[in-house]
This record gives sequence, C-alpha cells and structure tokens, in this order.
Amino acid sequence: MALGGNPIFNGKNFRGATQAPPAQQAYGQGAYGQNGYAPGQFGQGQYGQGGFGAAQQGMTQDQLQDMYNRPAAGPADTGRMTFDDVIVKTAACLGVLIVGAAVTLVVAQGLASMLMIVGALGGFVLALVNSFKKQPSPALILAYAGLEGLFLGGLTRILDGMFPGVGLQAVIGTLSVFAVTLVLFKSGKVRATPKAMRFFMIAMIGYAVFALINMVMMWTGAVDSPFGLRTSVEIFGIPLGVFIGLLAIGLAAFSLIMDFTSIEAGVRSGAPSRFSWTAAFGLTVTLVWLYVEIIRLLSILRGND
Repeated sequence: MALGGNPIFNGKNFRGATQAPPAQQAYGQGAYGQNGYAPGQFGQGQYGQGGFGAAQQGMTQDQLQDMYNRPAAGPADTGRMTFDDVIVKTAACLGVLIVGAAVTLVVAQGLASMLMIVGALGGFVLALVNSFKKQPSPALILAYAGLEGLFLGGLTRILDGMFPGVGLQAVIGTLSVFAVTLVLFKSGKVRATPKAMRFFMIAMIGYAVFALINMVMMWTGAVDSPFGLRTSVEIFGIPLGVFIGLLAIGLAAFSLIMDFTSIEAGVRSGAPSRFSWTAAFGLTVTLVWLYVEIIRLLSILRGND
C-alpha cells in the first residue's frame, strides 16, 4: 500500500483491514474450529457413516450435480470490499456533493455566502471526524459530501461571477485529470513507487508551508490581492500562483494514484465491505482538493489576461 499519501487511507483502521494476516489455526483443527481429519472423526464414525456422508445420501443425483455446479462465493457474497462497492459509494458521495453545490448556486447571494462558510467549516470538522473514526459511518461521510458541495457551489458562484466560464472549465478539468490518472494507473504506466513517494512528501510539505504563510499574510492584511502571494508575486511576468497551481494539481493527481493503489490493496486483501465507504470518502476528499486547485488556477490565469 502507498504510505504517506491520503491520510484517510493511511489511517490505522483502513491499513489494519487491508494488511491483517489470515487468522492462525491451531494444529489439529480445520477451518472454523472444527476437528481435523483424525481417524474415525470425519462426521460420525468411519467415512461415509453419518455426518456429511449421511447428508449426501439424502440428496438426489440432480441435487448433488446442482450443488457441485454452483459458482464459488465471490467477495460480495462473503462481505468483502469490491471495486463495484467503491464505485457505487463514490457515485453516491459525488451525487450528494452535486446537490449541495446546486443549493448554493440557486439561492440568493447573501444566503449562498453564508452556506459556503458553513460548508467549509462543517466539511473540515467532518473530514477530521471521519478520518479518525474507528468504523466508517455512511451518514457522516454523506454529510461531509453535502457540506463540501455547499462550499464548492459558493466558491464556484463567486469565481464564475468574476471570471465567467471558469466553473464549467474546472469541472471538465477535474473529470479529465481523474480519467487520465485512472487510465494511467490501470495501464501500469504510473505507480506509487518509493522514490515517487519521497518526492511527493517533500513537495507536499513545501506546498503546505507556502499555503500556511499565504493564508496568514492574507488574514493580517500584509497582501491585499484576493489570492495573496499567488498573484502579488510574479516570476518573469507570470504570477507565482500559476507555478504553485500546476504543482498542486500534479500533487492532487498523484494523490489519486495513491488512492487507487490503496483501494486495490483493500480489494485484494479482502477488506470488509464497510471500508468501501472509507475508500469513497478518500476519493471524494482528493477530488474536492483537485477541483479547488483547478478553479483557482483558471481564475488566476483569467485575472492575468
């Protein structure tokens, strides 16, 4: 599993579910705690007497043939996480997110701004709660998606009002990056290698430090630009935010690669199906981050025209 990426997938509970070894069985015991094949202990008495042999004798040839022809139980039948589970639950999260975004796009501007703030703060709180819960809670995960929808809808309304068209462009850009990333991952051309992970961690720390400094300077009034240092500082006539935005989008895209890696590990190791909600939550968090970075970069580019 890719460690050091999305903290949701690197949490103790998800990692424990995907890395737990099979339960050890004591010598002389078979599966499910039953006695092993000791002489005279297969069913009742000798082979073919009582137990499983008696059950077989009570069945017709057609019933036996039908039993043998049945397919083996798959992951879904045994309560294990599957890719289909993750897809369905991620779609549910994104559906709730879209509904939340639609609310702040259609209500009055004043109410939309208030809902955007509620969504940003509430989404942050629920992100922390869901990240540290021992067991995933579908209700809280969907509530997080709804609150993030309120935030993204309000943000899109503000920026699209300043720079018409950036909202739709950001949606298309997010879907494009997600699709390309998924194709590259499925083809095996891009993987979360240890070397790539080290670069990712260094870049993430640098980006986090910049974002913190930029936020403090904006709050204290040290810079009066709407995007802070991103637009008030230029390199060769290009706003610093363009370089930072491209880096952030690259980091978010690679975070998707790590998310896919963690989900694949969960499915292969037979993690309980409930953790498909954790996977959906992790993907939703990464996609929200990716969308914010893309719409911010587009706004900076439009503002520099």
